[in-house]
Amino acid sequence: MEHKMITSASGWRKVFAESGSSEDGSGEIGTENRTIAALAAETFADYMLAQKKSPLIIVGMDTRPTGPAIAETMLRVFLAKKIAVSYTGIIASPEIMVYAHTADGFVYISASHNPIGYNGIKFGLNDGGVLNGQENARLAAEFEKKCARPDAIEYAEKLTSSCSDIDLDWVFAESIATKHSAANAYRSFEKEVISGTQTPAEQNAVFARIRQNLIQKPICVVADMNGSARTMSIDKNFLNECGISFSSINSAPGQIAHEIIPEPENLIWCAGEMEKKQAEGDKTCILGYMPDCDGDRGNIVYWDETEKKSKVLKAQEGFALSVLSELAYSVYRKQFTEGQGLAKKAEQFLSEKNGQGQAFCKGSRLGVAVNGPTSMRIEEIAKAFKAEVFRSEVGEANVVNLAREKRSEGWTVRILGEGSNGGNITHPAAVRDPLCTIFALIKLLILKDEESDGKLKKGLFHLWCDASGQPEKYRENYTLRDIIDTLPVYTTTGVSEERAVLQIKTKDHGLLKANFQKIFENQWNLHKNELKDLYGFVRYTAVRTNGTKEVKDLADYSQSGSGGLKIIFFDEKDCPAAFMWMRGSGTEPVFRVMCDVKGDKPKEEQKLLEWETKMILRADSL
Repeated sequence: MEHKMITSASGWRKVFAESGSSEDGSGEIGTENRTIAALAAETFADYMLAQKKSPLIIVGMDTRPTGPAIAETMLRVFLAKKIAVSYTGIIASPEIMVYAHTADGFVYISASHNPIGYNGIKFGLNDGGVLNGQENARLAAEFEKKCARPDAIEYAEKLTSSCSDIDLDWVFAESIATKHSAANAYRSFEKEVISGTQTPAEQNAVFARIRQNLIQKPICVVADMNGSARTMSIDKNFLNECGISFSSINSAPGQIAHEIIPEPENLIWCAGEMEKKQAEGDKTCILGYMPDCDGDRGNIVYWDETEKKSKVLKAQEGFALSVLSELAYSVYRKQFTEGQGLAKKAEQFLSEKNGQGQAFCKGSRLGVAVNGPTSMRIEEIAKAFKAEVFRSEVGEANVVNLAREKRSEGWTVRILGEGSNGGNITHPAAVRDPLCTIFALIKLLILKDEESDGKLKKGLFHLWCDASGQPEKYRENYTLRDIIDTLPVYTTTGVSEERAVLQIKTKDHGLLKANFQKIFENQWNLHKNELKDLYGFVRYTAVRTNGTKEVKDLADYSQSGSGGLKIIFFDEKDCPAAFMWMRGSGTEPVFRVMCDVKGDKPKEEQKLLEWETKMILRADSL
């Protein structure tokens, strides 16, 4: 049986609507798709049973119409295989991954940001994230074998029908209590992630400081839930507990009012609601977000005090602010938790460019893990805090596993993620979470300079201004716009732009990149003087990312295979000035491209992307 399922480590996805239309909002999935769901469930069941005799699996879903049919099919298979299951119903993906710590594994039914007719499956254990690429490949291979059975449909039907209806009814009856337990676990975990400590007393101190400062500067967060799984999560109550007001639209589960992907073209509803609130006199509405359907990604809208209007924060900028915030927060907390002696060392570390300033970093070994197409502005931000940037292939699982590898080597990696897609992952979380992004921005706005123990302890933005060599940019009554204006300036292709997506015929991407290499090297030799005049490029290097591994100075571009390939260009000072990047999508049948150029240079970015596109299309025709 042909399944047409894309089985990447980021999630297995296909159109599950019976009609085959990606825009079909009906809940019917048909016999073939029920078979696919059943065989996927049995594949994971066998995988879990091989590890433990009596495993417990958590099953949940987002708000897509096809979710209930897939969930019921998979639950029937698990019960038929005598596996204990807990069903949460609709639940945000960060929430189920936290709750999975109490079980042996989880299955999450979602297609993230794909159109409404799609659905999919994410598998994970109890470490808070999805299976890594190697383990996912094992599952995918077994799934292929099951689908290849000549009696696949009959076999799946027999398997699902062998489930006891009484057992299934009991699982559904317990789902409300299960979801309540998941919400409680998620709330406790969020307090740890946001505060950066497991100690309840220290957590309470951090949140007390946030609540106290919010009295002086109240904030209301506006959310366009777009009917997502976050409509059933802790957002409103948690923000209210922290002293933050909350207002939402499209807040009923399944009330998907517009396209799901939280890119600029779909954040206009959140921006509009913020402007409406401001016009009504609520000047506290300065932050907003819109999650995707599974609720792990939440891109940001903010109120620009200078221009007096709401604006959509680009994904790369939002991630950059989160990195800035969490690196500054790592230094900020030392001022309060490790005594004045280390506070002085922290200040010395930030104020010195070289030499002794490295001593403070050596003990901390701060790191940031990102994917290949994340803008190079992250390196500049990290450098200000003496932190190292590590890069992986695209895919949340790749970034999470890279961060884990670096922690095992002694690095402190608190902040990680995919700047190209928006949202951030804050350790110990292993998945993106819009609440973490919102709180990164709130901490930047709220945790300001204060007197403690008779000494001035600088707030996050003040620490950043000093660390980045911009002390004159700090002022007491700053806004988010002031912080944005201090970010390193880069012009970067947006991931959702039409020009960022190519249709490629060549199935072997290693071959495609080998052909691209010949064309690029020839073009460079022919036009390097022109490129120097136009862009200031004097040399380049090729870099590949496959899984968690980054290899620089690549001689053979084909070695990147289906992974990411990047060409970094350097200026006369031997500083990175731009890059072009490419990779075939693991979750959609497209080939993605983008460019990143230092400075506010939209024309240069456009020309560079056009050049890259022409070379790739030419390579595809060979």
